[in-house]
Amino acid sequence: MDKYKKLVSNTAILSVGTLASKILVYLLLPLYTDCLSPSEYSTADLISQTANLLLPLLAVGMVDGIFRFAIDSESDGGRNKVFCVSTYMVAIGSVIALALIPLLELTGFFEGYSWLIPLYVIASNFHLSAAHFLRGSGKTKLFSLQGIICTALTIALNLLFLLVFDMGVTGYVLSVVVSDALMTVFLYTKEKLWKFLRPSNFESELLKKMIKYSVPMIPTTVFWWITNVADRYMIAYFDGDYINGLYAVAFKVPTLLILVSGIFSEAWQYSAVTDGSGEDRQRFFSRVFDSFQSIVFLAASFLILFAKFFTRVLLADTYADAWQYMPVLVAATVFSSLVTFMSSVYVKHKRSMNSFITAMIGALANIILNLILIPKYSAQGAAVATLACYIIVYIIRAVDTQRYEKFDTKPITMIANSLIVGFQCITMLLEVRFWWICGIISVIALCIVNFRALFSSVKTVLGSVFGRLRH
Repeated sequence: MDKYKKLVSNTAILSVGTLASKILVYLLLPLYTDCLSPSEYSTADLISQTANLLLPLLAVGMVDGIFRFAIDSESDGGRNKVFCVSTYMVAIGSVIALALIPLLELTGFFEGYSWLIPLYVIASNFHLSAAHFLRGSGKTKLFSLQGIICTALTIALNLLFLLVFDMGVTGYVLSVVVSDALMTVFLYTKEKLWKFLRPSNFESELLKKMIKYSVPMIPTTVFWWITNVADRYMIAYFDGDYINGLYAVAFKVPTLLILVSGIFSEAWQYSAVTDGSGEDRQRFFSRVFDSFQSIVFLAASFLILFAKFFTRVLLADTYADAWQYMPVLVAATVFSSLVTFMSSVYVKHKRSMNSFITAMIGALANIILNLILIPKYSAQGAAVATLACYIIVYIIRAVDTQRYEKFDTKPITMIANSLIVGFQCITMLLEVRFWWICGIISVIALCIVNFRALFSSVKTVLGSVFGRLRH
């Protein structure tokens, strides 16, 4: 049971930092939607998403590599070299980022705001490399704490830049940039990370190994970016910034599910790499996956049920129609979460090429479906395309990962859960009479189908909590 307790413990620690901080960000949605029109929100979202595309490209994937190699390093000296190598590469990428401003201006999407993107990239990459180095070194509590502090800074700066100085899109983006920069200074100061940047810690052989692992992660990340974000550029092109603003805000509710599953995935990746062997590991993977997919589907059903409520409470009146995109996007994030779980197998076995190929398939499917569906069905077509491509990638990964870890993916349960959530989405979108009753029935049905896995999860969590209390 120790590995289950460790997984629960790490998830709880990360939850304190990540969940608490992100919920605070959601409480600011009324501020964002009140201070920014749908068109302005569309512009701010495109700036942020473009920066997120450039993050792995300009860091040569080192932010992903630093976590994986820090785990493998058995000594502090080895970890220090990992940090040194990755930080040097981030510094080189930062110089290149500044040179991209003229090219970004030519796209026409960021007129007058192009200079914000390199700043976003530079600040984020330095912050992320330091934070994930600490996570890979086992300093989960500090990783969680810095997440809370960073979010608090972002909120304070949002209030200052949007309400006091009325800086609009620039203030929205700069709040993230400044908070990332301040957190980098905090982590470097507290952990004395600058000491690790001595030239003597730079090893060319380690650089080659990290590049070999990290480079395939770059197109993988790009492909996932295409899957998640390319539709927003297409919506802006075909239907304008107003509809794209509604769609971008609608994605905030499904992001709650990504947030919760992401917290677990961060803890799970560490356990997947370090815990268990042989048949014991297979049982470990099977049990954790069964619990994970049950919780994700149930959480999705609740989010769909309350989509209209979230829209009324969190968004300004000009965003009232955003709810109609939420059910399908929530369903898409379910399979996105399951795809992320499967990637832990690739991380454990360092099969980054498998991640690359499956992500590429998803991106190509997404582009094709977007081009077909968006002109005909607008933003709803984009949501359906996103859902379809995640289902495709999940099926491929569920089969492919069996070559490395033969664990039970519970296909019958998965099909039943998918049909229930699909029924809930359809009844809500068609606004059939008493659609909310259909939603409640769907929640109950999911509880029945997944009772054993849910009961096991609660039992494990409570056992871990009471075990800690006894000690």
